Amino acid sequence: MTVDGTVALTGPVRPEASQASRVLRRLRRNPLAVVSFAVLAVAILVALFAPWLATYAPEQTDFSNTLAPPGTPGHLLGTDDLGRDVLSRIILGSRSSLIVAALAVFTALAVGVPLGLVAGYFRAADAVISRLTDLMLAFPFLILAVGLAAISGGSLRNAAVAIGISQIPGVIRVVRSDALRLKSLDFVAAAIVDGASDLWVLRRHVLPNATSVVLVQATVAIPAAILGEAVLSFLGLGIQPPEPSLGTMLANAQQFAARAPWAAVLPGLTIMVLALAFNVFGDSLRDALDPKASRR
Repeated sequence: MTVDGTVALTGPVRPEASQASRVLRRLRRNPLAVVSFAVLAVAILVALFAPWLATYAPEQTDFSNTLAPPGTPGHLLGTDDLGRDVLSRIILGSRSSLIVAALAVFTALAVGVPLGLVAGYFRAADAVISRLTDLMLAFPFLILAVGLAAISGGSLRNAAVAIGISQIPGVIRVVRSDALRLKSLDFVAAAIVDGASDLWVLRRHVLPNATSVVLVQATVAIPAAILGEAVLSFLGLGIQPPEPSLGTMLANAQQFAARAPWAAVLPGLTIMVLALAFNVFGDSLRDALDPKASRR
């Protein structure tokens, strides 16, 4: 009601909308978040339009211009030992890396989030799921991914599945911890007292409130997946030629590193920038979603 006695026709502010606007405001005021988001936006756009941005096919060779330095007419970033355009292969290789990362993280979340919720909410299931998780965590991430890729064979799909399976234990551990925290809160206890089923509580109360943790975990898992794909391709267990991969480019260029360093430095720099941008944005998103952070 206003000062003159009239009723204001404004509806209630939704908590979800208020929280989303607060998170966006914090991200906009963080220079690192803005820069990392801009880098990721450019990388994703390049990946989406890679077939049109790449001026050469990845397998197209020019034996008269092998190991040409950057700035060579027609080859902005030079060529490799077979005369293939480095810029075109980086563009298409970055696209492959992002596809593998997206598929791997989707696999990890699709399996890890439900198992983490069940482990955190049901004590009987927690004993089994946690022991299996500990067993998988006994193997380092890359070792497990390499082993699974070696068994399944090298391809984009198999690399994504191997990396995704290797990331499942980390997702389970994080989601389980948050589910345990949410289970002890009053609103969950009130729903249980009111007669809500366990499935209803998990779907309507626990999972929505664990979304922020899942988002942050995804931004952490993507750079690990990018690095994992590069390692698998470098070892010949990931994306197979003639399909381009940043890891394959590094493997092919290592014997020419002294003569043509750009053939190795540029793909390595691309991997570093992608992984760093995701890591920085993930850290910024975690800080913005932190309810303990001061409102600015």
